[in-house]
Amino acid sequence: MSLIARLRAYAAEALGVGTHEAVDDTHLAATALLVHVARVDGILAASESERLSRLVQGHYAEGPEAARALIARAAAMDSETRDVASLVEMIPHEANRTERQELLAMAWSVAAADGRVDEFEEALVERLGRLLGFDEGAIASARRTGQQQAGLA
Repeated sequence: MSLIARLRAYAAEALGVGTHEAVDDTHLAATALLVHVARVDGILAASESERLSRLVQGHYAEGPEAARALIARAAAMDSETRDVASLVEMIPHEANRTERQELLAMAWSVAAADGRVDEFEEALVERLGRLLGFDEGAIASARRTGQQQAGLA
């Protein structure tokens, strides 16, 4: 059984979600990455949770209920995944640069939602940027965009 199939089965069992429900694997993986960023410092601040919910609703889910369900599934997936590299591998290679850069900016935005980016968040999001195929300049650009979205810049 593939990792994706195991994660789907786990989410279905843990959350009582039917396996017949269509889930966009890319959106699920991207949301799991954002959840991971929000939780990496050990504190899921209300501001991070709110930012995460708004971003997911704006990009991957239609409406607050769908966003909450996707975040719950993504949180379960994140808990079962050992490393962000596994989640990045679920982002299709066909995803264009703009989509990947948008995801990276969203990760910076989640990290900065509580008013600061701590060292764990910074290291994680920079690593995420490298895993998504970006150089330091593109990572810095996404950081500026994400921090502007979070109101830090």
